[in-house]
Formats: sequence, structure tokens, C-alpha cells
Amino acid sequence: MKSIRELYKIGHGPSSSHTMGPQKAAAYFADKHPDADHFSVVLYGSLAKTGRGHCTDTVILDTFAPRKCEILWMPEPDFPLPHENTMDLCAYTADGAELERIRVQSVGGGEIRIEGMPELDAPEIYRENSYTEIAEYCKDRNMRLSAYVYAHEDADFRGFLEKIWLVMNEAIDVGLQKRGTLPGGLGVERKAQYLYNQRHIDESPNTRENRIVCAYAFAGSEQNADGGVIVTAPTCGACSVVPSVLRYFREQKGFPLDKILDALAVGGLVGNIVKENASISGAACGCQAEIGTACSMAAAALCELHEMSIDQIEYAAEVALEHHLGLTCDPICGLVQIPCIERNAVAAMRAINALSLSNFLSETRKISFDMVVKTMYETGRDINARYRETSAGGLAKLEL
Repeated sequence: MKSIRELYKIGHGPSSSHTMGPQKAAAYFADKHPDADHFSVVLYGSLAKTGRGHCTDTVILDTFAPRKCEILWMPEPDFPLPHENTMDLCAYTADGAELERIRVQSVGGGEIRIEGMPELDAPEIYRENSYTEIAEYCKDRNMRLSAYVYAHEDADFRGFLEKIWLVMNEAIDVGLQKRGTLPGGLGVERKAQYLYNQRHIDESPNTRENRIVCAYAFAGSEQNADGGVIVTAPTCGACSVVPSVLRYFREQKGFPLDKILDALAVGGLVGNIVKENASISGAACGCQAEIGTACSMAAAALCELHEMSIDQIEYAAEVALEHHLGLTCDPICGLVQIPCIERNAVAAMRAINALSLSNFLSETRKISFDMVVKTMYETGRDINARYRETSAGGLAKLEL
């Protein structure tokens, strides 16, 4: 597996696969051809079907500016796509001669693959690729999962996690301060500040917990929908599940920063396992791959925060992902707003539920985390393409 640095990425929303990935591809190509006069980009599949709502064209044009770029949209190409998020980039001389053409896949979480250029891929730093393998390695050495991560990452990895945590919190802070309507034309009102301030005299502790966690999840997700700076965890569309639960528990129980960083490391490890063995792309496997993985990461992070065992962490991660199986990716108008923002809040509460269940029932489990990851991928590939970030089915068909 690659470094967790390749999972947690700082960037602008609203979409890691449709905004951050294409921006990264355009930046690479623009830097490679400083003498090119102009460019063209062909967007295929999901990038073409939902790209306008995700600002794909805007970020590409801004990246190539001041040089001109023509955007071509091909939602239904006459050849099989290597990935649902595929794009061709071409550089030209002033007289129109083609300098180079490359094909890029935006595979989720802001990561891209350029066909024929494997040397550009990040290196593999983990020999173990499954939870089962990692758990066996750690148990043999009496090692916690967080220690396993630090043993494989570089010396400054804790500093990297500290920066990730800072940006996660900044997104929540800014989101809580803002009011008004999100861009895109749906007229979606920001709700984070309202949720945060709706305290009732007779509010129970459980009700308050749900309200505050949801307020944090709304805040970060609304910032993402507004094109603000967020951290992919594992994607832009699912960016607020992990930070919302960790922030709430730190405030309530006073966990030190080191414990939060350990939790982020374990959450990132779980996300990495899904990314390695399945997918974190909504276009490839539906929203189960995004919000389901985020919930699993958050549940595992919470367990690490409470110093629970490797088996308890696995149970929580498994429960969190299992109960998102089959979830479709059907954002209305291709915007990462409805149902995406609320899904972050619901998944955050599910992660807390998974933490509670794992505290009591981990010894009774029958299904491994690896089995659920495999099932999630198989389910995602079986889901009709209309329900995989194409704006062709589900809620995406609604006209509001």
C-alpha cells in the first residue's frame, strides 16, 4: 500500500475526483509544456456527466490560464473506459500542431493515474495489504495499529498529521461562522451554524451529542460544497465524518493532540485498506465507497482514541462499512450538496454507534473487515451506472 499521505490530501472542494484530480492533471500537463500555445481537454463518462456541477471545467480552465483551453464533453464515448473518470489532455503549438496527448484517470481521493507513466505513481511503503495481514503483524509484535503506521511512514509523518488536523478544524470553524445559500442554483441553505446554536434547556446529553456532531459535519461539508479548503478523508464528498467525531470527543473528554494524531493514523490506515483492495470512488462503486469508507475510518479512529484492541477496531470498522453497502451516489444537479452534506452527518453518528457496539460485541463477530471491503467492491461494480455519480438515476433525477 502507498503512504497515508496519498489518502489525506489538502485541497479545494467540492469533489476530489472531479475537482482535485482534474486540477492535478492539468497542473502536471501545464508544467510539462511551458511552451505550448493552447490546450484541449476531453472529459469522458462521469466527469462529463457531472463535471459542470463539480466545477471540473472551471478548475481546468483556471489551471491552464492565461493560456486557452477547449473543454470537450463526451459522456457516452464509443469505446470502453478504463475508469469512469477518464480524461484526455492535449497540448498544441500556435499553428495547431499536436505536442502531446495523454490519458488520465481520476481514481478518487484526488489521486490520478496517467496511462503509460507508472513511474509517476507514489511508491508502495506497506508490505501488508489487508487488515488480516496487518493485525497478524501487530499481534506478533505486541504493537498498536498507530505504532505500525509510524514504523512505516517517514520521520515527519506526525507533523503531517498535525497539519491535516489543523486544516480539518479550520474547515469546521469557518463553516460554523457562515450563513447564507450555497452556490450552484439549488438554493441549499447553510445549516451548520443553526444546528450548533439550537440548544434547548431540557436537551439530553445524547441529543446534544447528535446535534453538535452533526453541526460539525455540516460545517465541513458546507465548506467543501462552497469550494473551500478541506482534507480528503477519504474524499471531498465524505470529508467531514472523521473530523466531526474526533473534534467532538476531544472537546468532551480532553484527549491530547498526540492521541488525536494516533486516531488519524489508524483511520487513515483503514481508509488505505479500502483504497488498496476496493475503491473510494463514487463513480466506480457508489457512495458506499466514499461515505461508507469515511464512516469506517471514523469508527476505527474513535476506537484507537479509546485505546481499544485490534479486534475491537476491526469490528467497529466492519460494522461501519457493512451498513453502508449498496449506497448509491446520486447528487442532485451533480452538486456535492443533496444528499451529500446530510450523509456526512448521518455517517458520523453511525461511527459513534459502531464504537459503542465494538465495546461489547467484538468477540461475537462472524465477518471480517476484509470480507466487507471485498463485498463493497463487488456490490459497487454490480450497481447500475445510473446510480454511480452520473446524474442519471436516484435523487439526481429530481428537479428542484
